[in-house]
Amino acid sequence: MIGASAPTPEQYEQAVAAGRRLAELGAVVVTGGRGGVMEAASRGAKEAGGQTVGLLPGLSRDDANAFVDVALPTGLGEMRNGLVARSGEAVVAIGGAWGTLAEIAFARGAGKAVFGFDTWQLGDDGVVELDSGAEAAERAVASLRSA
Repeated sequence: MIGASAPTPEQYEQAVAAGRRLAELGAVVVTGGRGGVMEAASRGAKEAGGQTVGLLPGLSRDDANAFVDVALPTGLGEMRNGLVARSGEAVVAIGGAWGTLAEIAFARGAGKAVFGFDTWQLGDDGVVELDSGAEAAERAVASLRSA
């Protein structure tokens, strides 16, 4: 899951719903491990009994949000965005600014599908825009099952 570090309230709630749905469908939720959409997705996954991983930009596990099970400090700063984008087999994006755009580019460049809610509009080869975070999560998991 990728997205806004400073989400709107609706984006935050949609990220919680997406994280929850991913966990219900058996996915491990991987994020950048910090606040905003990353925290929301991890929170939703934990509330559903799922497992969460945070790929942190700095060197301290203490930087992870409270809902991260496995905190991996990379020491890579923003360059860790490539790791986040490539760690999953599909990506869910909610909101976001330049870092999210970079993660979408890394994911699409690696041939990974990106499903989103209220995020970057990049044409037919970019993000499949959906009406909710939960629907984006469902489509992401379904894309793996059909592959």
